[in-house]
Amino acid sequence: MSHLLCRSTIYIFKPWMVRHLVTDPSYGFLKQLGLTTENPGLYDGRWGGSGKVIESISPATGKVIAKVRTSTSQEASNAITESRKAWPQWALLPPPTRGEIVRQIGEELRNNLKPLGKLVSLEMGKILSEGIGEVQEFIDICDYAVGLSRMLPGSIFPSERKHHALLEKWHPLGVVGVISAYNFPVAVYGWNSAIAMSCGNTVVWKGAPTTPLTSIATTKIIVSVLERNGIPGSVACLVTGGSDIGETIVSDKRVPLVSFTGSTKSGRQVALKVQERFGKSLLELGGNNAMIVMPDADLEMAVKAAVFSCVGTAGQRCTTTRRLILHSKIKDEFLEKLKIMYKSILGRIGDPLDNNTLYGPLHNQHAVDEYKKAIDSAVKIGGKIEFGGKQIDRPGFYVEPTIVSGLSPDAEIVQKETFAPIVYIFEVNSLEEAIAFNNGVEQGLSSSLFSKNIQTVFQWIDTHGSDCGIVNVNVGTSGAEIGGAFGGEKVTGGGRESGSDAWKHYMRRSTIMINFGNELPLAQGIKFE
Repeated sequence: MSHLLCRSTIYIFKPWMVRHLVTDPSYGFLKQLGLTTENPGLYDGRWGGSGKVIESISPATGKVIAKVRTSTSQEASNAITESRKAWPQWALLPPPTRGEIVRQIGEELRNNLKPLGKLVSLEMGKILSEGIGEVQEFIDICDYAVGLSRMLPGSIFPSERKHHALLEKWHPLGVVGVISAYNFPVAVYGWNSAIAMSCGNTVVWKGAPTTPLTSIATTKIIVSVLERNGIPGSVACLVTGGSDIGETIVSDKRVPLVSFTGSTKSGRQVALKVQERFGKSLLELGGNNAMIVMPDADLEMAVKAAVFSCVGTAGQRCTTTRRLILHSKIKDEFLEKLKIMYKSILGRIGDPLDNNTLYGPLHNQHAVDEYKKAIDSAVKIGGKIEFGGKQIDRPGFYVEPTIVSGLSPDAEIVQKETFAPIVYIFEVNSLEEAIAFNNGVEQGLSSSLFSKNIQTVFQWIDTHGSDCGIVNVNVGTSGAEIGGAFGGEKVTGGGRESGSDAWKHYMRRSTIMINFGNELPLAQGIKFE
């Protein structure tokens, strides 16, 4: 993409670093995606950035991969300006035409599926199949958005007045701000951007400051398609940086919707600031997800589901199982089976780019510190380490998957979401008790029940069952599909992204009354003559 000019400073790298990037075949995809040892972290119609330099660090080695010149707050504001300028041209295209361009974006992502998936694994730390699967999720939502572009609805309602038509029409909002987290550096942006663009919006994206290369590569792929179709690349702007850049997006009145994925603490601040200017916010915040296993469950299936839900992505999914609620009749058997499965995982720890690896590193040193702090807190109040509990002695940010028992469900450490592979075990004697445990946290994202009893299942999915946004039966808490709306209740924020009618977040509706007659009757039979 030679037309994308770099205005960033050239950085001096240690010789071993440049040599490693150039000669190691595992990292050839960096060059394939147009990435180098120095990268501009701003796209507002042209590539640049004059903010501070940040480092991209591989979680598997702890070593610097490359450096990125971030944007300043003023440059982020300028990106919003350019995105706003591009909006009329984009919004005036017929929705199916926009959908066709989104379809091409999906195709370009397909062409780059493996290299971009490898970059996700390299920079975020998730295993290769998950990295590639995350890009596939963006591809899938592009397919969904193409169909949506030909199905955006409008309504005609009966009017009580003679010769009047009552209509409802949906319109794009304008510039949508997307602030995403490191754990899904491609998919979450994909959920938002594909739907938002199909609906007629432009997008300004701030990815996580620890995964800037993935953000840059993804943006380059999208921009190449836009420009090939004669559309300004600023329809999909990118800004990189820290909280000051996020603050710029959140505070700007020209951004009517801010989609934020992150912690509940940060999300609360975002919601208040956006609401203060009467903007809209779409929040995907913390999760503290539970899996319930009843006596009549298929234990083999439940254990397999628990392993992926507890340790997949090294516990760094918002839908990770953090609490296992086990009926007393099967608790001991289930726990022993789970430990056996965990032991097998230990033999599959390694470089996330290796196809044989099942369990990779935490994302950074901060995540390791939080892991250690949580375990120390649990042990101090009587928690028993059933499995794991230590940092693994190897380069990078590896820790053992950990099982803790002996705590009260009301314990502060249990009530808190720790973004690490730690699961707490609880014993119950009834479904009612299990549901109370599931609902007894502030978060309300994902939940799961394993049972073959139809009465139990319907009690679980009923109004007084799980209070979460995602309610699963004989499926783990992780692994949502794009067809259903994704999001949660309570301090999880109440947002919904991806499928179902989540597109409504990205549009505004107008109620339209047309009088095609020669009289002027009033509603409700009011006379004013």
